[in-house]
Amino acid sequence: MKRKALYLVIFAVAAAGAGTGSWIVSRKPSPSPTEQAQPQAASTASEAGAIATDLRAMLDAYRKIIVLTHDEAKLSAAERAQANKVGQQLFHENQERIGKVDAALAALVTSTNPRRFDAIGTVLDYVESGEGLYDADRLAFRETMHSLQAQVANDSSLQAIKLHKRISEDLDALAEIERNYEKEIRAVFGRFETRAIELKREKWDSYVAYLGTLYQRERILKDYGVVMPYPARPEPEPEEPAAPQAGREGEEIFGKSLPKKTVLLTFDDGPHRRYSEEIAAILKQYNAPAVFFNVGRNLGSLDAQGAAKLGTGAQVSRKLKDAGYVLANHSFSHAQLSKQSGDNLKAEILNTDTLLKAVDPERSSLFRFPYGARNREGMQMLANAQLKSMMWNIDSLDWADPVPSSIADRVLRTVEKEGRGIILFHDIHERTVKALPAVLERLAAEGYGFAGWDGENFTVADGAKAAAAPVPRAAATGYANSWAILIGIDAYPKWPRLEYAVRDAEGVGQALVGKFGFAPERVITLKNEQATREGILAAFHGQLAHRGLQPNDRVFVFFAGHGATRKLSSGRDLGYIVPFDADPNNLATDAIPMTEIQNIAESLPAKHALFVMDACYSGLGLTRGAANASFLRDNARRLGRQMLTAGGTDQLVADGGPNGHSVFTWTLLQGLGGKGDLNGDGLITATELAAYVAPAVSSVSRQTPAFGSLPGSEGGDFVFELPEETEFLNTSTAQLSNDAIALNSKLDAQASAAPSGTVVIKDLQGGETRIKAPAAVPVSSRQSAQRANDLGLQLYKEKQYAQAEAQFTEALKLRPDFALAANNLGFVFYKQERFVEAARWFENAIKMDPSRAVAYRNLGDAYARANQGDKAKAAFKTYLELAPTGSGAEYAKQQLQRL
Repeated sequence: MKRKALYLVIFAVAAAGAGTGSWIVSRKPSPSPTEQAQPQAASTASEAGAIATDLRAMLDAYRKIIVLTHDEAKLSAAERAQANKVGQQLFHENQERIGKVDAALAALVTSTNPRRFDAIGTVLDYVESGEGLYDADRLAFRETMHSLQAQVANDSSLQAIKLHKRISEDLDALAEIERNYEKEIRAVFGRFETRAIELKREKWDSYVAYLGTLYQRERILKDYGVVMPYPARPEPEPEEPAAPQAGREGEEIFGKSLPKKTVLLTFDDGPHRRYSEEIAAILKQYNAPAVFFNVGRNLGSLDAQGAAKLGTGAQVSRKLKDAGYVLANHSFSHAQLSKQSGDNLKAEILNTDTLLKAVDPERSSLFRFPYGARNREGMQMLANAQLKSMMWNIDSLDWADPVPSSIADRVLRTVEKEGRGIILFHDIHERTVKALPAVLERLAAEGYGFAGWDGENFTVADGAKAAAAPVPRAAATGYANSWAILIGIDAYPKWPRLEYAVRDAEGVGQALVGKFGFAPERVITLKNEQATREGILAAFHGQLAHRGLQPNDRVFVFFAGHGATRKLSSGRDLGYIVPFDADPNNLATDAIPMTEIQNIAESLPAKHALFVMDACYSGLGLTRGAANASFLRDNARRLGRQMLTAGGTDQLVADGGPNGHSVFTWTLLQGLGGKGDLNGDGLITATELAAYVAPAVSSVSRQTPAFGSLPGSEGGDFVFELPEETEFLNTSTAQLSNDAIALNSKLDAQASAAPSGTVVIKDLQGGETRIKAPAAVPVSSRQSAQRANDLGLQLYKEKQYAQAEAQFTEALKLRPDFALAANNLGFVFYKQERFVEAARWFENAIKMDPSRAVAYRNLGDAYARANQGDKAKAAFKTYLELAPTGSGAEYAKQQLQRL
């Protein structure tokens, strides 16, 4: 990020403006343009200074909230309640500041002041490189940056486009900051399982320790009128209360009448234009009901006669209602109602009730006091309005905690302690969207039920259990770290030479690092003379342990080389992998028997391990997996040890695949590229991968791959999470060779021929096993759009243009503002020499994402081929303005010279 300090920039601009005060009162009848610009500069500097002041106040409140709620588990109940109360007040004061800053920035963007972008630039300078800011501090500005990006996108000027590009880069940096903290805390919590040793969170703790030098919890509380008494003597834990009448509670609802292991999900402060529907889509995947407590001013306003005037937020709430979720009242302005009385208190309650009735004539009778702060008068008004207060006993603190994994861990720990109750979330945070899948996945796996509300009572599906929930993408993988051992041997000194094994190992490594995010330092590669028997065993027994393999990690092992089979005196066959230095005459001592691979697999301190052997074996005598129809739900809790082999005894590995790979490894890479996702949920399990690879390889070669579980496996399944494709198609995008396309057509034909998604493949004992892909899961329209785009990209690379066009079109139907899909659709037209249609879609992509440089380059190409030279020049010039050193810069310059 840039290294400027905001206060220096603002001081310089303000100083320039301060010296021009006389121009404001000048009596010249016709001021010059320079004279006109000077008061505008002073005005802009003033606006920038005001925004900067609010940004610093936002950061101050954000830091205080973290100090208040840090290590909340160590506080007494009274201390925790007071800290949360003050923290929530700080939070909602900050929401007001964020709204104020958003409005000020919107006014700047839409003004005619020529210095407006300079003023916005000072805001970005502060976020990017303000003096004394920690990375964690910058997360306080994420929502503001999202809003600013949307505002700037409406301006089509070149300055605005450049600014949009800068904001996009800043948001990418903020996402990386969050990922770093997310990864750190996920490793600490170990997927929420108990650990014998408490690990240190040094990076996050160093930030909190720094905040501790600036603020103290007691001082913050005192500033807000709270002084905590000395701790009282500990009292005995209350006895378990007698079970109340099912579904009923007293004057207020806390969820104590819910059955054990049952929770009600509630979301406050919306509706939110972006996050409410995302949350609803996640809930749908689990058949989980929920109550959304709406703030009235987010729904609309009341006219002079008291009639409801609904705004755009009401459309979001209507969608929630239509999807089956309950809407409820959370006051009109989110004021602290315990300090309100009379008409003000009445308006806070009844105005929102009027708006909710306009959205839903059968609105629920539930009301939630902001901050949980209520008084006797407020309770009486609720009774008069036939409303009922719903509180909570499980607080996610998502309003305070910037890290999704930490939010999820807090909720799960509190649920385990409470055993039942009402969970408080807020549907106005991106971090809540990210934390929610992990919470729901774990609760479903632990057998918790999700309750609903029918207007008077709780409702719980199937007694105490909600419907079985599929695993969403984010929660299904959940590995702390990913490791790989890749072995490729071509140049055997005493065995026939191979041609493709090293390239196979390298290709698999590129896929693991480039597509699935394996860290290069955790990928151990042994090629040719490195892959001796001693070297291979040292990689397992030494390097993995020395580098810190942990119980929540995964290990992927790939071997490409010779395999051999030896018949034992008992008559049983035993398979071997052949290291570089093995002598064919001393197989028993020089090679590595599969029994040793079994022992290695069983001893690895990892959650899941997958061995893929591009060699041929027989007589492994291994165990079969015990997977069942519900294995994905609790996959993260079960150890998995699996193996996929290229073929059986006396079968030669087919080395003649495309791009210098064996047929088996090429098919494996196609499966990992997305074709192995048989149910379309964005995940590829080892079982799905085998179900794609084995029959496909058998159909194009004389190999019969085998798949099964190794000893020590508990039915867990190794999982790959497919990343979302972000490639904007352009003239540099590579397509597959003709022989690769021809082979893929054969592989795909075999995959589509499987009846009802069921395939029969060899197991590791030489028998047969049936594999059926898990059922597809419901997803949001955004996820569906991304999947359609990703499939379209794959089809484009295989030169299936009609099918690619259909997929990109589907992506845009699901998500009309999807700039990536618009560009890619345009490029499919361009590839088919439909240049006018291509230009239209490139224009659409630019309208959706005006800072995307490659779209201007594509647009220039389309206009040039459509003989519209002036438009082509303008597009190439804009591309060079946005990406003067980009990969296509020289190409754009050449095109400008030709036009």
